[in-house]
Amino acid sequence: MQTSLSLKEKVGYGLGDAAANLVWRGALAYLAVFYTDTFGLTAAAAAMLFLVVRLSDGITDIIMGMIADRTNTSLGKFRPWILASTPFLGLFMVLCFTTPSFSDTGKLVYAYLTYIGLTLAYTVNNVPYSALMGVMTTDDKERTSLSGFRFAGAFAGGLLVMGCLPMLVEFFGEGNSAQGYQYTMYVFAALLIALMLTTVATTKERISVPQDTTTTLSKELKDLSFQLPLILIPLGAITAFFYYRNVETGAVFVVVMIAMTLAIRKLIKRPESQNSRSQQDIIDLLSNKPWLILLGMGFLTMMFNGIKYGVIAYYFKYYMGDELLTGYFFIALLVVSILGALATPILAKRMGRKPLFILSLLVSSALTGAIYFVPENAVMGIFALGCGAEFFAAIMPTLFFSMLGDSADYNEWRTGRRATGLTYSAGSFVQKTGGGFAGALVLLVLGSYGYNGMEPETITQSLEGMKALMSWIPACFGIAGAVLIWFYPLTDAKQQEVTDTLHKRRSEAQTITA
Repeated sequence: MQTSLSLKEKVGYGLGDAAANLVWRGALAYLAVFYTDTFGLTAAAAAMLFLVVRLSDGITDIIMGMIADRTNTSLGKFRPWILASTPFLGLFMVLCFTTPSFSDTGKLVYAYLTYIGLTLAYTVNNVPYSALMGVMTTDDKERTSLSGFRFAGAFAGGLLVMGCLPMLVEFFGEGNSAQGYQYTMYVFAALLIALMLTTVATTKERISVPQDTTTTLSKELKDLSFQLPLILIPLGAITAFFYYRNVETGAVFVVVMIAMTLAIRKLIKRPESQNSRSQQDIIDLLSNKPWLILLGMGFLTMMFNGIKYGVIAYYFKYYMGDELLTGYFFIALLVVSILGALATPILAKRMGRKPLFILSLLVSSALTGAIYFVPENAVMGIFALGCGAEFFAAIMPTLFFSMLGDSADYNEWRTGRRATGLTYSAGSFVQKTGGGFAGALVLLVLGSYGYNGMEPETITQSLEGMKALMSWIPACFGIAGAVLIWFYPLTDAKQQEVTDTLHKRRSEAQTITA
């Protein structure tokens, strides 16, 4: 029997993403402008920081997914990790927005250490949190509804930080922005901890998958270490090309991608008997077409959304000439985002998830691109186009995470194996990677116009870059996403077939066991 979830459990699960997005969608939206205008980093140094830290996520997300899949406690697989990591997530949120009295080099080292600490704590917390959705119910429609509650919570958490942060920084700082940021983060960290504990207390893990006891986690992590080049080498090549943007790094990127493609094809063709559990889990994912397309979608949609959110603080502070408009704009966007997330299950039921995904990408991209043509002081025009685009943009992550659960179902249906934690960890990884690259792209574009947050005379020459980052640059990534999702093979009818088959298999397995 498929499990219907209570309103209490859906709301409780959504509060977890409200907590996570105090960091992810909220505080991190201000981190770039904090680093350049308060902390004192150059745009180029901050861009490299964002890129390098995302490389570490390539390792930690996948390892965390494997560890969570192999965890067994009275609380389940995933909730213990949410519980244990929450205090550290709050701590590093505060530390990232603390400005120590160090030299320029000391500040840069401090920024790397605290940002890496924040992303690591976020990984240990959010990979299990995302995977929790995949084991709360077997019903794909309930998962879509749950995803709607999740992202309503996410946008509410972001709303609180992004809308209130400028006012709180001014209130606590009294002219000292460094002090204002630090004290504000104390408040948000305490709220984060309270919300996460509520999620752990109100949710339940129901789907149980038999464990492979023929090998140990340490053996599988050792096996994984030999496969890390498949992740790190392409990411390193992409990062070098993204940062330096020259012919030499472009040639290296092409060669690396060809070599990795050939290596992956060889790995997929290897007999299963020669693979360990961890190796087979990764091979299953690499041959899972729905998951691969969703992986690309996660990156492109985060580039689309991340670029817009990353430049908003600069755009209103300098291009529109009113820094306090930043908070009001974020409030407007996130109120609309909550409506978009809650509307997703209704729209998906009427249209189907794939057509809805394509529509949301195209409409949001068109409205975002139109911002380029809005006159400089037309505040209402910016708000109208931004809110319209955001309603459809909010649909994207809601569909993405519900469809990740479908790809885990598809893998179990196809192979008899299920690695929910690894499936969601990779999804979380590409979202964070996309967010990191989006933040870096914002800083690189501003840097190419000569922007330096500590030198006011460089502002005027970079206004055109801010305008492009607010409009046509993110729109290009949205259109690319619409093209990619066109090839997604799981229709709603096919997903229902997969769900029914898995339900029958699990019922038969329980009968035999009994």
